[in-house]
Amino acid sequence: MKRISLLLLAFASCIVLGAQEPTLVFSPEVHPDGRVTFRYTSAKAEKVSVVGDFTRRPLTMTKGDKGVWSVTTEPLPSELYHYRFNVDGRKVMDPNNAYLIRNIAEFYPYFIVGGGKAEDYMVHDVPHGTLSKVWYPSPTLGVQRRMSVYTPAGYEEGRGRYPVLYLLHGMGGDEDCWQAFGRAVQILDNLIAEGRAVPMIVVMPNGNTLHKAAPGESEEGMYKPYWCGSKDGSFEASFGDIVRYVENHYRTKRKASARAIAGLSMGGGHSLYISASNPGMFDYVGLFSPAVKPREESPLYTDIEGKLAAQFAAEPKLYYIAIGKDDYLMEENIAYRQMLEAEGYPHHYNLTEGAHKWNVWRDYLVDFLPRLFR
Repeated sequence: MKRISLLLLAFASCIVLGAQEPTLVFSPEVHPDGRVTFRYTSAKAEKVSVVGDFTRRPLTMTKGDKGVWSVTTEPLPSELYHYRFNVDGRKVMDPNNAYLIRNIAEFYPYFIVGGGKAEDYMVHDVPHGTLSKVWYPSPTLGVQRRMSVYTPAGYEEGRGRYPVLYLLHGMGGDEDCWQAFGRAVQILDNLIAEGRAVPMIVVMPNGNTLHKAAPGESEEGMYKPYWCGSKDGSFEASFGDIVRYVENHYRTKRKASARAIAGLSMGGGHSLYISASNPGMFDYVGLFSPAVKPREESPLYTDIEGKLAAQFAAEPKLYYIAIGKDDYLMEENIAYRQMLEAEGYPHHYNLTEGAHKWNVWRDYLVDFLPRLFR
């Protein structure tokens, strides 16, 4: 009898606990037509809205049953978007979205609207490459540093040699950001599988010489990340350490026609000065919204006219510049292009809509990759 009573008590407890379970909330919900529904649960909140890179002003959410606030957007173009909630004046991340992207010191929930260009950013049933986090010695800086290296599907099983793209990040970034906001791994997998890009190794180093690796990934510990970068020439001066390590540890084609360098913003400036300081080393150069003007003095930044003359005398196959019409670096990019045109240096110019943001840089990568190593 006592055992039966205990079982009944346990059963009753389960019923009560089940009744107290919170309502299952699905957020964000991407609908087939591109509309997106956001939901947030709070019985006590007085005002809830959603802010993100898909809307110019906050979208006010409406409170429904069981304290669930919601709002549905108009159909959104195919893209990767990030967002946050504003709950009674406080920025709040969506507790129902497990998909987060780190940008320097902050995380953002994100979602993808497919059916268009963002299909390139999504994971599909195609052969997948391998992403490795690699420590390499940098004698120039006197430390061990970390970089990310993508090898295409089939690399581990084969014996062939591959061309290499060195892909550089912007101010405040690190060796992880091209995989996070940039979706570089998914883009590479998809474009290579479709034959739109040739199989290649892609090296994504940490361009911030103040730190050895991304936050929390070195003996520096769990410091507070902050907006910083290297514009003093130290990264450019130490870049040869990266190339030597890659060419000694990976099956690469060691010639200019099999080397490319590209970067966004600060990384675009790095790409500009690294390639100009090493004429004949890279046949492919990509400058995405580049920070052209040096912010500090360095021998690496002097005599750019003479260095460009030597670089273009080596006849690179592609010198690619891309920028959005609303980019705050537009003025210095116009001046730089005028200098190239005055000297008759051939280059491909991709002027697009948009500002200094990841949505244009992903587009530039998708446009740039198919032009390489043909």
